[in-house]
Amino acid sequence: MICLRSLPLVPHELKSPLSSRTRAQQQHSSPFSQTLRSHTVPHKTLTGGGTATTTTVANVALSEHNDLNAAEEEEPLPSELREELMPNHVAVIMDGNGRWAKQRGLPTSAGHQAGARSLRELVEICCKWGIRVLTVFAFSNDNWIRPKVEVDFLMSLFEREIKSQMQKFVSEGIRISVIGDSSKLPQSLQKLISEAEEATKDNSRCQLIVAASYSGKYDIVQACRSLACKVKDGVIQLEDISESLVEKELETNCTEYPYPDLLIRTSGELRVSNFLLWQLAYTEFFFVKELWPDFGKAEFVEALISFQQRHRRYGARLS
Repeated sequence: MICLRSLPLVPHELKSPLSSRTRAQQQHSSPFSQTLRSHTVPHKTLTGGGTATTTTVANVALSEHNDLNAAEEEEPLPSELREELMPNHVAVIMDGNGRWAKQRGLPTSAGHQAGARSLRELVEICCKWGIRVLTVFAFSNDNWIRPKVEVDFLMSLFEREIKSQMQKFVSEGIRISVIGDSSKLPQSLQKLISEAEEATKDNSRCQLIVAASYSGKYDIVQACRSLACKVKDGVIQLEDISESLVEKELETNCTEYPYPDLLIRTSGELRVSNFLLWQLAYTEFFFVKELWPDFGKAEFVEALISFQQRHRRYGARLS
């Protein structure tokens, strides 16, 4: 019997090849930075107003100093996991906050607050175990149709988390990037996101990508529009358009590792819900029954064990 929590969308016997994680670490001149103890998710926009934080030589020196300190605080991997098989990029659909709250007779807002705590814990684990990128689906373009009181609470929660965690992001080597349709977000939130992205852009320990007001269809459409403008302006020719050019226009061009190795979805739902549609082409999937606020270290280890047992063929037939 196949348990839902370990159900892949690829043949069950597939095993994963060696990750490029170790090689990637050797290629980066900056050492890993300080351990993240408390971290949460913000929301998006590269288009906010306000004054952005200026990066100076002193800031870079401080970042490198924090990276050196962090190297001493790295946590050994659990014995069940192999370092050379760890994914570089993990994506998570954080589903089930509302159901978690309802089961406990709590308001939906309590579920979102509990979900933020789970995210902090996961970011900390990713930092300690050398996972380079964590992308989380925090707010879908489709979520705007939810009750206004819930949407307003989420927007205010994003703002509070950014304000309270900004210094930790800077000092502990976490780079923040936010993808999605920023124009729909409150101006105050856009400003905070821009400041967080600017202040952490030189951090290299781990990158947290928050998908807010995002959908995979939106991402592909905006990439096509960008390419169409370049053709119209004579920057490129129609014949020049290729997969690689499209990929460069996707919002995940903010990271060196734009394609998730592993996608985790909580709450037992078996769908991708319009998340990273282009980028998930060869991603391994792992579904768990736990609601997002109940997702913790044990569940993450189980997902990683499943990932390390797979063989990623990328369309090839291996003998």
